[in-house]
Amino acid sequence: MGIIRTENLGYEYIRRDDEGNVSGITRAVDDVSIDVKPGEFIAILGHNGSGKSTLAKQINAILTPSEGEIYVDGMNAADPDKLWDVRQRAGMVFQNPDNQIIGQLVEEDVGFGPENLGVPTQEIWERVNESLKMMQMLEYSKHSPNKLSGGQKQRVSIAGVLAMHPKCIIFDEPTAMLDPHGRREVIRSARALNDVEKITIILITHYMEETIYADRIFVMDKGRIAMEGTPKEVFSQVEKLEELRLGVPQATLVAHRLKKAGLPIPDGILTRQELREALKACL
Repeated sequence: MGIIRTENLGYEYIRRDDEGNVSGITRAVDDVSIDVKPGEFIAILGHNGSGKSTLAKQINAILTPSEGEIYVDGMNAADPDKLWDVRQRAGMVFQNPDNQIIGQLVEEDVGFGPENLGVPTQEIWERVNESLKMMQMLEYSKHSPNKLSGGQKQRVSIAGVLAMHPKCIIFDEPTAMLDPHGRREVIRSARALNDVEKITIILITHYMEETIYADRIFVMDKGRIAMEGTPKEVFSQVEKLEELRLGVPQATLVAHRLKKAGLPIPDGILTRQELREALKACL
């Protein structure tokens, strides 16, 4: 059984006027069925309003499905009695790290989650040190989070989730507010957690280059899964992605244009190194 499994999942936002009457309904997630295996690295793409963040919030039990079912580590995420168990198994890292940081010191912030779970004090500090070490932030444990860079703040947020010992972490556009250096820091951390710790990663992002090392990609459009496959399978369909108002990694786009110009370049080029190798083969 998958660590995350949805069956015909749906979610509707209901808009109301000043008098409380229903003025409209937006179907943000529509008949979504996915199965994420333990230890996978999954990327979810889609333009603004495609439903990807709404899907993420249902995995973390922030939103309750309007229809269908969602299971996290075998638990029904819509069951209110399982709320904290679900959130412990599937932690979430949000777009703005400032919205997740509440402690005066880095170590206090990281310890907040396990403290709320009732973890004994000695174990809390062990988890704090363990998580900060994994994020290469242990030397900042006595620092104020507010004086850290954006990338460092986001790594503290990830450490706070790690301290709860999750089986899965959902990254909801974690690099959207960061500079290129900060983005690389966070994605490198996510990949290490997946490769070394075998934590299931679900990455929601606008940056195509961040997804090229994923095991699978889901592309959402109008609340539905529009495409699914490995990065090579998905990014080989440049025209279809453009129809969905999405881009592709820069190396993929260059390779696609060169192929259209007549060069015998294979589909599915994802990195600059692959592009260089393909061009060498042409020469």
